[in-house]
Amino acid sequence: MDFTLTYHPTPDEVGRALQHGVGRQLRAVRVALPAVLAASGLACLLLGTVGLGAGLLAGAVAFPPVLTGVIRRTARRQLGYLCVPTTLHVTGDGYSMSTEQSTSAVKWSLFSDVVATPEFWLFFVNRQFAGFLPRRAFDPAQQTALDALFAPQPTPASR
Repeated sequence: MDFTLTYHPTPDEVGRALQHGVGRQLRAVRVALPAVLAASGLACLLLGTVGLGAGLLAGAVAFPPVLTGVIRRTARRQLGYLCVPTTLHVTGDGYSMSTEQSTSAVKWSLFSDVVATPEFWLFFVNRQFAGFLPRRAFDPAQQTALDALFAPQPTPASR
């Protein structure tokens, strides 16, 4: 595998990729924190601390949309750097990405997980969202090659 292509990410596309990636990274927090806040709020209400209990319950309800807003605001700050014409050179070892402002290269072995979605390949390093490639930038043959590269390898026990 060795191909080079140029594409221009759109703000909506970058926003969706960041929302998917960061949302996946923060999935446990998105579920656990509201559950802890709700349980603590109920406990406070049962103990007669109505103000604190109501505040904790309100926090449990408000946390998910606030987190989504923070992710979107962070994404908007990155758009100027990410939504520019980009040239990708993809090989079996990794990829390099260059714009007028920057050039970077990454080996596939850096990523501990690659999640394929209908729109993107999302890259993670130790459960932290590290980047993405949009499927639309690649022709069908290139997408098939990348899907095969990122497909989970069977473990010796499952063969």
